[in-house]
Amino acid sequence: MVQPEGKVAIVTGASRGIGRGIAIGLGEAGWTVYVTSRTARDGDSDRPGSVATTAGEVTKAGGRGLAVLCDHRIDTETEAVFRRVGEEQGRLDLLVNNATSYSTDAGPKEDAPFWALPLDEWDQMHAVGLRSHFVASIFAARIMVPQRSGLIVNVSSAGAIQYTGNVSYNVVKAAVDMLTLSTAHELREHGVAVVSLWPRLTRTEGVRAHPELYPDLSKAWSPEFNGRAVAALAADPRVIEKTGQALEIGDVAAEYGITDFDGRRPPVRPRRSS
Repeated sequence: MVQPEGKVAIVTGASRGIGRGIAIGLGEAGWTVYVTSRTARDGDSDRPGSVATTAGEVTKAGGRGLAVLCDHRIDTETEAVFRRVGEEQGRLDLLVNNATSYSTDAGPKEDAPFWALPLDEWDQMHAVGLRSHFVASIFAARIMVPQRSGLIVNVSSAGAIQYTGNVSYNVVKAAVDMLTLSTAHELREHGVAVVSLWPRLTRTEGVRAHPELYPDLSKAWSPEFNGRAVAALAADPRVIEKTGQALEIGDVAAEYGITDFDGRRPPVRPRRSS
């Protein structure tokens, strides 16, 4: 892969999980990556990972990682991240909206119907997993539109079009894909592309911590594999042709020849419409 010259990215929610993997995958491709999270250092949370650790891993992978403490529920903190990037780099080439919040480390609860769950389940997922994407996209657009270039990647899932066990989660992901489609419509004439990315089962810290829920991870994918997909999309000079689309990672891997650490590539799956 051609190494980017001075390319700058922000990856939200990057202290662990898919966000961490995306940041490291961009590091492999030589990017400068600002990684955001509420967790500053290891041990600050009951869940593993921190922005300090991820930033170090980005640098070790070949890029330049910069840790930024940010609670994406607070708009002023989000705005401050983009202000800092603008002041320090003078540009922004990529925003990855990945930040989300669940009540368990394994993801949304799937042990009760929607009417039996507290309303906070809905509020928590929407505030971080949807609203924060919209807010971050606003600040990214204010940098990208004047420079007439840039890419926004919204991390979504096949849960946008099919029930996967939690109503709030499925509604959020469907809304994320509509956010992609709608913002892409307004940004295209300014040379800025927006896509959703649908990862597959990923060996995140939360997944690995629950073998009772995920007894066979032999077919799961590394977090960094998602980062390789994002890096390939960002390196594509014709990515604007994909703007507004929800991209399944198997399709992305096949198009760009991406493999995981073990040389595997996910087979392309037929789309389900509902």
